[in-house]
Amino acid sequence: MKKIFKNTEIAFALKSDTELDRAYFLFKMISSQPLVRIGTAVTNFALKVHLPVEKLIRASVFDHFCGGVNEEDCLSVVDKMYTKGVSSVLDYSVEGKEEEDQFEAALKMTLKTIDFAKERKAIPFAVFKPTGIGRIDLYEKVGSKIALTAAEQAEWNRVVERFDIICIEAHKKDVALLIDAEESWMQDAADDIVANMMRKYNKEKAIVFNTLQMYRWDRLDYLKKLHEEAKTEGFHIGMKIVRGAYMEKENNRAAERGYPTPICPSKETTDINYDAAIVYMMENIEQMAIFAGTHNEESTYYLMQLMEEKGIQATDCRVWFGQLYGMSDNISYNLAYNGYNVAKYLPFGPVKDVMPYLIRRAEENTSVAGQTSRELKMLKKERKRRKNG
Repeated sequence: MKKIFKNTEIAFALKSDTELDRAYFLFKMISSQPLVRIGTAVTNFALKVHLPVEKLIRASVFDHFCGGVNEEDCLSVVDKMYTKGVSSVLDYSVEGKEEEDQFEAALKMTLKTIDFAKERKAIPFAVFKPTGIGRIDLYEKVGSKIALTAAEQAEWNRVVERFDIICIEAHKKDVALLIDAEESWMQDAADDIVANMMRKYNKEKAIVFNTLQMYRWDRLDYLKKLHEEAKTEGFHIGMKIVRGAYMEKENNRAAERGYPTPICPSKETTDINYDAAIVYMMENIEQMAIFAGTHNEESTYYLMQLMEEKGIQATDCRVWFGQLYGMSDNISYNLAYNGYNVAKYLPFGPVKDVMPYLIRRAEENTSVAGQTSRELKMLKKERKRRKNG
C-alpha cells in the first residue's frame, strides 16, 4: 500500500501562513497536560461567572476545532474544504442537556442539518447525539430496565418520537444519518432505539448509522449479534466505527462504583478490536456501510488495503473515512486527493455549549500517545517547506 499521508503541501493547502502558525501554537499548548488542566478549569470558571472570554476562546481553540456558532457560519468552511474534495458533517455539538425546550431546539436543528445535507453535495451526512434530545439519566434508567414513573414513561416516549421524526426525515430525503455513541451507561437504551430505526428505515440500504466505540471490549460481539438479526429480518447495517472519547471518564466511574470497566485493557487491544470490526464489516459489505472515524494512519491504510483486495472502488458510497475538523488534515486531504470518500466532522453551536466537546478534544490530544506530536511534526514540516519556497 502506497504511503500517502506524509504530503503536507496537500494536507495544509487551505491554510494560510497565519492559520498554520496558530495551529502550531495551539497544539504546542495542548501538548502540555498541566496547561490543558489549568486552561480547562479557568475557562469553565470564566464561562460560569460570565466573564467576557468568548472572543478569546473563538480566536483560539474554538475556531480551530469548530465551524462556527451556527449552521450559517459553517457554510464558508464547508465550501472551502469541498474545493479539495473533503466533505463535511455538520455536528450540532450540544449535549447533556436537561430541559424539554432544549431537546426540541436540538431536534429542530438536526432537521435543519438534514435539509442542508439534502441541498449540498458537500454535506453527505447528518448527525446528532442521543443526549441532545433526551436526558442521560433517563437513558441510563431505561437501559438498566428500571421501572419508569408515568411521567418518565411519557418523557421517554417523547425521546423515541424525536428519534423517529429525525430518521423519517433522513429516509424521506435520502440523507445518511450518523447517530453518535456516548457514555456506556446510557448506550444500551440508545442502541435499542437505533436498531429499531435501522429495522424501519434501512430496508434498501443503510440510511441510519449507529456508532461503535471500539475501546469497549463488547462492541464486536454486539455488531455480530445485530448482523444476525439483520440477516433474519432483512435490513442493512450502517456503522460509524471509532475508538472512543470517554476513556478516563469510563474508567473512573467503574472504579468509583466497583464494577468491571467496559474499556479494553490497553491501546493495543483497542487497535486490534477496531481493525477486527473493520474486517468484519468489509466481509459483509453487501449488507453494511462503514463510516471509519479514525485519526490512526495504520487503521486507515488497513481499510484502504481491504478495499483494494476486495475490488471496492475508492468512490464506493458504502465506505467513508472521517476525521474531526482541526485534526489529522494529513489523512483527510490526502485521502480526498487520492479519490476516497472522506468527511470532516464540523462541530458548531454557542461557545459555552460546545465547551464539553472542545475539552474532550484537548484531553484526547494530550492523552493519546503520538496524536499531538504528529500534528506538530506535520505543521513544522509544512512551515519549513513554505519558508524554503
